[in-house]
Amino acid sequence: MPRRKKNAVGRGKRNQERGNQDERGEFSGSDQIEEHDDGIFHVRRLTGSSSVKSYRCPGCDQLIPKATPHVVAWLEHDAETRRHWHTPCWSARRRRAPKVERSRNAPKF
Repeated sequence: MPRRKKNAVGRGKRNQERGNQDERGEFSGSDQIEEHDDGIFHVRRLTGSSSVKSYRCPGCDQLIPKATPHVVAWLEHDAETRRHWHTPCWSARRRRAPKVERSRNAPKF
């Protein structure tokens, strides 16, 4: 049996009570609800076989090729924020510094 995070206890009941409903109003068993500092997110983990298009990851700004497992996440009440992320990029999104483009002569610090 896989380990659970300590803060994930009780979320299973929350998922069952609300049901996993996507933006079209259909229920899906693969959706999870994750609470973060910037809001409550619906998170769907896609397998490689269900991914038929390539997407651009907002975390690293690289392409996610089709047939690659990845994560789709959006804010609870805002389906417009739905984005496709590499799985490690989604996990590390709070630890990354914002990408700042500097000119060639600008100081690094």
